[in-house]
Amino acid sequence: MPLLDIRVERNVAIPMRDGTTLRADVFRPEPEGRYPVLLSRTPYNKSMGGLAYNWFAPIRPASEGYVVVIQDVRGRFESEGQFKPFHQELDDGFDTVEWAARQPWSNGRVGMYGISYLGATQWLAAASQAPNLQAIFPSLTGSDFYDGWTYQGGAFELAFNLTWSAILLGMPDLARASLSAVERGPLLAGLAAIGGDHWPMTRHLPVRDVPTFAHDVVAPFYKEWLEHPTRDAFWEPITIEAAHPRIHTPAYNLGGWFDLFIRGTLRNFAGMRTSGPNATARDGQKLIVGPWLHGAQVTSTAGHTLFGSSAQVLLEDLHMRWFDHWLKDLPNGIDAEPPVHVFAMGENRWRDYTGWPPSEAVLTPYFLHSNGGAVTSGGDGSLSLERPGAEHPDQFVYDPLDPVPTRGGSLFPMPLDVPPGQFDQSAIEARSDVLCYTTPPLDRPIEVTGPIEVRLWAASDAPDTDFTAKLVDVQPDGTALNLCDGILRARYHAGFDAPRLLTPGQAVELAIDLAGTCNVFLPGHRIRLEISSSNFPRFDRNTNTGANIATDTEHATATNTVLHDASHPSHIILPVVPIA
Repeated sequence: MPLLDIRVERNVAIPMRDGTTLRADVFRPEPEGRYPVLLSRTPYNKSMGGLAYNWFAPIRPASEGYVVVIQDVRGRFESEGQFKPFHQELDDGFDTVEWAARQPWSNGRVGMYGISYLGATQWLAAASQAPNLQAIFPSLTGSDFYDGWTYQGGAFELAFNLTWSAILLGMPDLARASLSAVERGPLLAGLAAIGGDHWPMTRHLPVRDVPTFAHDVVAPFYKEWLEHPTRDAFWEPITIEAAHPRIHTPAYNLGGWFDLFIRGTLRNFAGMRTSGPNATARDGQKLIVGPWLHGAQVTSTAGHTLFGSSAQVLLEDLHMRWFDHWLKDLPNGIDAEPPVHVFAMGENRWRDYTGWPPSEAVLTPYFLHSNGGAVTSGGDGSLSLERPGAEHPDQFVYDPLDPVPTRGGSLFPMPLDVPPGQFDQSAIEARSDVLCYTTPPLDRPIEVTGPIEVRLWAASDAPDTDFTAKLVDVQPDGTALNLCDGILRARYHAGFDAPRLLTPGQAVELAIDLAGTCNVFLPGHRIRLEISSSNFPRFDRNTNTGANIATDTEHATATNTVLHDASHPSHIILPVVPIA
């Protein structure tokens, strides 16, 4: 169709059920008529023209026959009310979708798009069962705002929560607060400091009392999250995974292997495919994952690795095809494309599958072995298909005042000096508190595609500690490139709703979720598993005392033990896809 002229209406008032007014900018075709609507709900300022954590400006869809509505969510910028992350988006999402469907310029068919928090607003609107929400395109977002957004494996996502709360959420909050310039100045300086030298804040104990958030007007939700370290009633209403059986909306799920919300992307797709309430919901799920970071651009570089031009995708075109199919009924063939399109690192090629995990994947345990000397990559730790026999356990000392530093991975792009992506782990693997288990050089390629889990038998002389796991691709020259990783706070070994301290010296089995990957380990490469007890500042440090970590001012070292014998067969489960 020919491109249409557009008109723009600013700060259009949208009433919510409780009388609060939210405001949106509306971009619509100049010719009078009824059009499908694309809605994006943002906490990052709609006046950015839709570019703040969105894939494209509203001009293209509006000129191609869509009305585009970009709304400031409750309590942000031009919208009234108080901002309470996630919880407000169920009712407000429902009300906004149905408002858009009723307008004289709308044909009643609404879609939503956007990344990160803008993806969360989509899933929460879908969970509210807004009747006129017919398709969504959630990108780089979560499925559970407890496990996988605010916490992971029971550990607090410290670097992300600090920088997101301070810079993207807290600084605009100050502009709305009724404070004098004298009061506002020091608070603003404290928030800005996290964007520069964040180390005093990340190292501060207790975690709850970071000076930046001392004033109640600055990101009060930061303290509220820390008051709910378990999966309790606070989190239940906003758990998307629990809502999958009632969500009727087709979704194109976009993720990045080095995005901090990759777990959510994979779980939303898989969960909807198995438990969506009808065929439209189940069959209308798509998944695309590239070697991408968290942000509004997809590139061919993640960390130190250049994945090539094939890693780039025209996401604006993909969005338009998706919505043209679901909101305009155009037969463009997107529904016939394979449901899963993932980038295989190592070979740097795209793979198509019918599901996640791929039906072709064989869950293959690789067992940990050593004679008690697996400390560092130069130790005697090995990884093989052979089950362990009578073997000595491995031990290391974890000191919360000297934690293992974060080196790449699935991270938020802030702090700037802790960048996401793929980096050489050699310096990490030289530490005395990191265990390494490695296969011999491979004589054939091995493709690993699907969810990754470590089943670790471990003990500690402390009542609580953390255990971390990282899957690494070791190149022939010794460069050790991280693929995916995970953490488990040991007190949650029986579940996130039932903290249970360790009995010192008593082994327990821990399930550590590493999210997933798609990687081809090439001939001559080695597969390595790292085990340790910290990943800082990505996660807060376990103080090892067994107390509430958010308020704990004490700390102790922990001697941690990893067992791998016939009675304690520690292993990593790799989904191995046969290569023709």
